[in-house]
Amino acid sequence: MPEQTDTEQKNTDAPSLSDLSSRDKPWDKHRSNADKVSAYYVGSEFQGYSDRAYFCSELLDFRLTPDQDEGVYKLKLAAARFCRVRHCPVCQWRRSLMWKAKAYKILPRIIKKYPTHRWLFLTLTLRNCKITELRETLKHMHESFKRMTKLKAFPAIGWIKSTEVTRGKDGSAHPHFHCLLMVAPGYFGKNYIRQDEWVEMWRQSLRIDYNPVLDVQAIKKGQSPASLVPELLKYCTKESDLVADREWFLELTRQMHKTRAIATGGVLKEYLKELEQEPSDLVGEDSQAEVDEGHLYFDWKRKEKKYRLVE
Repeated sequence: MPEQTDTEQKNTDAPSLSDLSSRDKPWDKHRSNADKVSAYYVGSEFQGYSDRAYFCSELLDFRLTPDQDEGVYKLKLAAARFCRVRHCPVCQWRRSLMWKAKAYKILPRIIKKYPTHRWLFLTLTLRNCKITELRETLKHMHESFKRMTKLKAFPAIGWIKSTEVTRGKDGSAHPHFHCLLMVAPGYFGKNYIRQDEWVEMWRQSLRIDYNPVLDVQAIKKGQSPASLVPELLKYCTKESDLVADREWFLELTRQMHKTRAIATGGVLKEYLKELEQEPSDLVGEDSQAEVDEGHLYFDWKRKEKKYRLVE
């Protein structure tokens, strides 16, 4: 075993990002999984994605910002180079954070405009499909949802819909929609729709011969719909599924190429349509507005699977 050089020893002794900032611990996990994704792409038709993911966010530039409430300094990401590969775990995570930030900012304006309206959280599924049939299945689901919104009984006057795909134990794909629906104040009176009626509407729209699994939850009166944002705007595919099987992952990439992750409709579209687009910034648009007390740089140590301070 070769002796450790002074430089390598110094790097190992340097503080890690996760040691200095507990809220930044996810960086190590996401970046480690990005290396796995990069390795999966090697030798495939997605070699370009492999190269991009390999070099994604290797160096992080954090700004020191004072937290007046706690009387300490906190780290705020100031700059990083992201690959923007759709299934890169780092970029998927950052994309979700940016979508959530936008939603948290916009939802109060919607609530102010429609203060008495109520909200539902709807999850729509159907039977698992082969991973090779995912694109056609998603197309069918999107068309079916559009049909459902045109039904006379459909109660929502506005909605946001996100797509999630999970991996079945048998290697199948389980696509489903998470939907946040805004309904009129009188929904919980004579216009109330029972669970079995929702199932029938979705079954009719899907044009299938079985009852699909569906879940609908009402957001309590006075509770902000923002409480559902983390579930609504999370990853498209969870990381453990992304790195579970190379062939499944490569086929997922093929099947989901240029498909839309988020869609909005009704009166909410004018407020939330920007969520349908790839975020232009994965760092944080407000990052330059904070007090700058200096910078710390962290380099990705691939063998250790840690970000360490550059000294």
